[in-house]
Amino acid sequence: MAAYMGDDSRFEYIYKFVSRDRYIEGDKKHNMTLLQNGSLYVARYTGNSPYITDGQVPSDGTFDGSGEWIQLTDGNKSKVPGMSIDEVLIYTRIAADKMGATKMDRPEDVEPSPFTGKIYAALTNNTDRGKPGKEGPTEPNPRANNRTGHVIEMIEDGNDVRSTTFTWNLLLVCGDPADNDPGYFSGYDPAKVSPISCPDNVAFDSAGNLWISTDGAPSTIQNNDGLFRVGLEGANRGKVEQFLAVPKEAETCGPVIADQENMVYVAVQHPGEDGTYEEPHSYFPDYVKTRSSKAQSQTLRSLERKHGTFALPRPSVVQVYKKK
Repeated sequence: MAAYMGDDSRFEYIYKFVSRDRYIEGDKKHNMTLLQNGSLYVARYTGNSPYITDGQVPSDGTFDGSGEWIQLTDGNKSKVPGMSIDEVLIYTRIAADKMGATKMDRPEDVEPSPFTGKIYAALTNNTDRGKPGKEGPTEPNPRANNRTGHVIEMIEDGNDVRSTTFTWNLLLVCGDPADNDPGYFSGYDPAKVSPISCPDNVAFDSAGNLWISTDGAPSTIQNNDGLFRVGLEGANRGKVEQFLAVPKEAETCGPVIADQENMVYVAVQHPGEDGTYEEPHSYFPDYVKTRSSKAQSQTLRSLERKHGTFALPRPSVVQVYKKK
């Protein structure tokens, strides 16, 4: 068994913890111990794809390469020269620095597909990449001033989570093609995709499609954050389709795709976060239109809470279901 993790900060790393023990169906007591013993690894990527410059993508139409998992711990022993096991587990970023891992663009959610075993990591953005004194573009992070983020796909050699080597490619380099963003959609026609920015969390539906929730789109492509479906196989690979948008100044996170039940769940965090008590930017989820004048109805002040409900915006979990 393995658990994949991202360290959601600029120039930080993607990790893998490989359990010493195997998952046993139905044995809850045993399975609760799977994270107690094992080894921690950090990813190093290599490749020969050129960087995005002047809006151009690689001449072979793909960003790809190989990689290795660098071992940081072996059970209760450190594999990092000069650092004890306690130091590695507390100062893990420093340990990864010392071992020459690849600095990534805010890796957050990292999830394996339950259908193919391929691993997908959402890299939200990194506007510091390429600034003076900062690392410039690299093969798996191919864009300086990366405002809109990207999604990397990793394939363990032998499709074995215990492997220490893997191959990788970029599924998406996000952006708004209509605004001349230098994006990449796995070869899919950029004119036929929904604009997407700042991937944050990922999930899968019963057909094996990838779903992406976003955090930060308004500041980059001037759209509210949302939830998107992306094809992973065949002619639809790289096709981005928007499913929903969340309220102003909110992020979309924690998607659960229960499509066999015709339901999708998302968490809406901090709606209207830049507002104040005196001047709220959102009344989600309680607002309704009043019977005030037409002029007033075009402002937030024409929205008021339902009788007996809370008067300020609140984070919420939203259930979306198919209308019968």
